[in-house]
Amino acid sequence: METLPESTYNMLRCPVCGREFSIQKVQTYCTDCNSPILAEYNLPHVKKHLDRDEVANRPAGIWRWAELLPVFSPDFRFTLGEGATPLIQIMHPGLSIQPRALYVKDESFNPTGSFKARGLCMAVSKAAELGITDYVIPTAGNAGGALVAYTALAQASAHIFMPKDAPKPNQIEAQILGADLTLVDGLITDAAKQAKAAAAKHGWFDVSTFKEPFRAEGKKTMGLELALDFDWQLPDVIIYPTGGGTGLVGMWKAFKELEALGWIGKQRPRMVVVQADQCAPVVRAFQTNAERAQPWENAQTIASGLRVPVAFADRLILEAVRDSQGTAISVTDEEMIKAQALLAKKEGIFSAPEGAATFAAYQQLINQKWIHPDEKVVLFNTATGLKYI
Repeated sequence: METLPESTYNMLRCPVCGREFSIQKVQTYCTDCNSPILAEYNLPHVKKHLDRDEVANRPAGIWRWAELLPVFSPDFRFTLGEGATPLIQIMHPGLSIQPRALYVKDESFNPTGSFKARGLCMAVSKAAELGITDYVIPTAGNAGGALVAYTALAQASAHIFMPKDAPKPNQIEAQILGADLTLVDGLITDAAKQAKAAAAKHGWFDVSTFKEPFRAEGKKTMGLELALDFDWQLPDVIIYPTGGGTGLVGMWKAFKELEALGWIGKQRPRMVVVQADQCAPVVRAFQTNAERAQPWENAQTIASGLRVPVAFADRLILEAVRDSQGTAISVTDEEMIKAQALLAKKEGIFSAPEGAATFAAYQQLINQKWIHPDEKVVLFNTATGLKYI
């Protein structure tokens, strides 16, 4: 009988104050620092007992990285086939600065059509292992569908709070998968207030972005996969559409863990935050050398995943960008629309507006000569454009 890999998860810690939290109990975030808390692993044990080639030869998907994920029991490693998304090399001569230099990590191939599947798969799997049966989430759209897909597997209930102007496919998806859906006047911040109140009233577990530790662990697998995709040599630049920033923080964490294992060297990609010009709190904070991002007033953009007025993990996002010598850039809705059309017509990729924003940002950075011709650049398309029709 095959022996399944065991998790080496052994710690939860606040990255701001260093406070430790029990891994035997349900945890949320550090209320002393108003900061996310992050999972840690017995990396010396993994380094001693696991070879990166063994991981590469395992079946594809996020659970190939089980030693670096927080779920102990295989019975709670739920899956709908998430992860192992394609890394597409852009071949059209007019789209990249030179051939074979630009790639798209296409997360639209995930279950429910977006990268949210990675994070919510992990959050539900771990919470279910800890005995949680009722979940609540505020969402701009895609996270709601992902949550209810995995609560269906867990035979649990999902309560979704979504802006009433969220894309119709997101609303239909949540309903058909069995969610208790509440449509909210306003933005995701307004949905979050109602979700928080409902959680307190009914005892539901709130899986808002970074209000629990494990969505980041699921998103971390994007960084682990990139290392594998590039044969353990990371790309030079990663351009990432940033709302809550879970994926960017998760990938930066993944790279640190991989270096500790000796599977990669010290080289890191320059991390680029992309936001909409009418909702760019992290860009503004970066440009003004601020430690925290202030809430954005009157946020507007066609990219619902970027219409996030403030990120709870702003300190961790800014730290990753600055430590990597990266940057933060905003693009207009018009630039997203043009970039979306180019990717579709020239490469056959029908990206979400958020994914198109990364291509628009790439074009800006090329024109600014911030990206050099010999550098490998990865854009993240976070969802299928079909979700926005």
